[in-house]
Amino acid sequence: MKYIVLVGDGMADYPVKELQDQTPLEAARTPNMDFIAKFGRMGRIKTIPENMTPASDVANMAILGYNPKEYYSGRGPLEAANMGVEMDPDDVAFRCNLVTVAGDIMVDYSAGHITSKEAEGLIKFIDVKLGSEKFKFYPGISYRHLMMAKSGALSSLDKITCIAPHDILNQSVSANLPKGVNSELLIKLIKESRNILEKHEINSVRLDLKENPANSIWLWGQGKKPSFPSFKDKYGLEGSVISAVDLIKGMGKLMGLEVINIPGATGYYDTDYAGKANAAIKSLEKNDFVFVHVEAPDEAGHNGDLREKILAIERFDQLVVGTVLTVFKNKSNFRILVLPDHATPVSLRTHTADTICFGIFGQGITGRGFLQYSEKESGKSDLIFEDGYKLMDFFIHELEDLPKKES
Repeated sequence: MKYIVLVGDGMADYPVKELQDQTPLEAARTPNMDFIAKFGRMGRIKTIPENMTPASDVANMAILGYNPKEYYSGRGPLEAANMGVEMDPDDVAFRCNLVTVAGDIMVDYSAGHITSKEAEGLIKFIDVKLGSEKFKFYPGISYRHLMMAKSGALSSLDKITCIAPHDILNQSVSANLPKGVNSELLIKLIKESRNILEKHEINSVRLDLKENPANSIWLWGQGKKPSFPSFKDKYGLEGSVISAVDLIKGMGKLMGLEVINIPGATGYYDTDYAGKANAAIKSLEKNDFVFVHVEAPDEAGHNGDLREKILAIERFDQLVVGTVLTVFKNKSNFRILVLPDHATPVSLRTHTADTICFGIFGQGITGRGFLQYSEKESGKSDLIFEDGYKLMDFFIHELEDLPKKES
């Protein structure tokens, strides 16, 4: 039996006036996800537990079947795992974004989606200037990087509050700086980075090209090294993860899943959708489970770009879902789960904790004749997982006799 999970990050949304009050999912051409809705089962899932931040790490952990309330320790350590940065028990890993700040305003959480090559030069420069025995900076992909606070550099981690930069777009930087015990150390790093980066030649070139400069770092998503039971121990399956972002790949590594890197996977609109799908199909020649994550719809939501969000959803449907369905839909030994991880409404430009839709198609799943894969259509289903991490059990096991509502 082959199990395939296809995640379109942030696909879910709210009705949009310009779309005659349709959501982007409803307005997009999605014949393959619609096929799954018609001949499979639709339902709703809450991937963000109460009182937890609606973040991709929390949501995807739940989708993979791990209770975030039990296993979540922060975003930074998950990214460190994929980057091969070893953590001691008392180390604290932070996501380190390259951002664009104008005056006291957070203009861009991604510094114009800076290239990885440019970003590597800037982060290495920051490490030379600000790195020490206590703090170390590591380059990642595009705007997503890592800062490690070594053992003893910070105390009372649970008393430090940091805010994600995509949650404070067009808001005051000074009002949203880290708060709590030892926060002054993080604030100093952020402020000093601005003095260093604004004068760097890479940013001079970006300004000449009318591109947003990477003129500050932003520290958030902190946490200590987590510990997960392996996916194989939980579900008895060997599997793989395919994604462009360190967060998802690091989570996969910590769960004992094989991480498959796709050269054309960028984590943005131009990612290699078909390359991910074909790699997933190939991985199933030796494994029985694959988790494919596509970041593009989420990035469009953060950018408030309705057109690109619809295009990203359509590409996900055609090149990922469609490619997989073409190979498997006439076979009997498979099951496909398609879903977003959370909503990223273009009107808000950030994540929300709303309940989202999912669709399952394949062996042991009786079609219910839903008309379309969408938020509105899934609202007609009586299959609801209030504890999102329980969906994986339903997906993997023969559970057609489950109660209509899961809690």
